Amino acid sequence: MIFVSSACSNKKFIYDVVTDLASHGFHNIELSGGTQYYKNYENDLIHLQDKYNLQYLIHNYFPPPEDDFVINLASSDDTIYQKSLDQLRRAVDLSHRLNLKKFGFHAGFLVDIAAKKIGKRLETGTISNREKAMDRFCEGYMELQKEAGNIELYIENNVYSASNWDVFGECKPFLLLCNEDFIELQKRISFKLLLDIALLFVTSQTMDLNFNSELQSLVGKSDYLHLSDNDGRHDLNRSIAPHSHIGQQLHCLQLVNKTITLEIYQGLEATRQSLMNLSTLLVEQKET
Repeated sequence: MIFVSSACSNKKFIYDVVTDLASHGFHNIELSGGTQYYKNYENDLIHLQDKYNLQYLIHNYFPPPEDDFVINLASSDDTIYQKSLDQLRRAVDLSHRLNLKKFGFHAGFLVDIAAKKIGKRLETGTISNREKAMDRFCEGYMELQKEAGNIELYIENNVYSASNWDVFGECKPFLLLCNEDFIELQKRISFKLLLDIALLFVTSQTMDLNFNSELQSLVGKSDYLHLSDNDGRHDLNRSIAPHSHIGQQLHCLQLVNKTITLEIYQGLEATRQSLMNLSTLLVEQKET
């Protein structure tokens, strides 16, 4: 099944976002970050779900917190760690109330990030001890898993951009960047991978890894993918160009029976075109 991210719409409140997407024919919607908190969002989601016959997923920064912050379940700061765990618990709780079957969120960071810096070049800062950060992240994950019940938890790979490499170099400031990191984390906890192919492409270019090899290693370990396109230096959430490196690699992957979310931030027409292209590819794969 193919979903589109709520971040594909530039509306500020989730009622307006979902209405915008549904009225343009998108009925599988992954609720993600970028909207503002208000009290009645849950009732609105249920109303719109019934009105438009929608399928939802929840991802990372949804529901929106009352005060913006960056989720970091690996944080050495007790306050940030607890806020992160509480926020993820709210997402799991909402997933239960909406009868959803999976919830994906990002692996932790070895640095704490201010909300205004997310997705941008970070400043030089203290990097946490990797082993301790891993311990804390796994501890939080296990706590969350206790409350998940029949909801499958997915951990999404992070991105290491060219601009952040200029700051941190080989001292990787994020967990779960590549196949090696996947194996490292899997030795500690049993988890499902939400593979963001666009993020993996950037990370591979930054760390001088073979993207094709990394992708082939990880895509078979995941049944839940995020898709968009970029320049290989930064996560740009572009529509997928058929002749780009990512676009070409999609034809080499077996995508049938995977949950796929398009994260295209270039307007709804670009999202629609990417959806049509991906749907055509899936039909071709089913027929071969």
